[in-house]
Amino acid sequence: MLLTVSGPPGSGKSTTAELLADAFDLDHVSGGDIFRQLADERGYTPLEFNKLAEENDQIDRDLDRRLREIAVKEDDLVLESRLAGWLAGDHADFRFWLDAPPAVRGERIGEREDKDPDRATEETQAREASEAQRYEEYYGIDIRNLTIYDLSVNTARWEPDAVLDMLVTAVEEYDATGDEGQAAVPLEYDI
Repeated sequence: MLLTVSGPPGSGKSTTAELLADAFDLDHVSGGDIFRQLADERGYTPLEFNKLAEENDQIDRDLDRRLREIAVKEDDLVLESRLAGWLAGDHADFRFWLDAPPAVRGERIGEREDKDPDRATEETQAREASEAQRYEEYYGIDIRNLTIYDLSVNTARWEPDAVLDMLVTAVEEYDATGDEGQAAVPLEYDI
């Protein structure tokens, strides 16, 4: 089973993906961890590396290609990244989108990274705008188009365990006989 967890920074992707992987005894691969690792290896903060990626499309393309290959080759996996649902395409059994208001996400990021929440919110919104522009430019993907996702959850409204319960229930209660069609993911782009 391949599950994808996508959403903007601070939406709870990592927390939820880890819990989901544990619940179904699946491996967990995080695009954010891979991106931060690449940034650290090159001596950049994630924000600096993100800015560099605006000028060097190979950074995004290498990361996205690696995530796409994992989605195609691996099974029994939770793949987590902003583009995981798009990159996994029709290989995914379920695609989940998580979100929360910008101030909530900024507070979470500020706490996680030990920085001022207002600054974290501002940086995060700049990062999101930059990434959205690049996704559209590189692949023709409108990251705001949520029609490919099976379930979208505002994580500011529920605790992590309640969010997990929703996703687990969605997977466990799925009945293929009542499925009128999984949203197709147009793979008209070269990763």
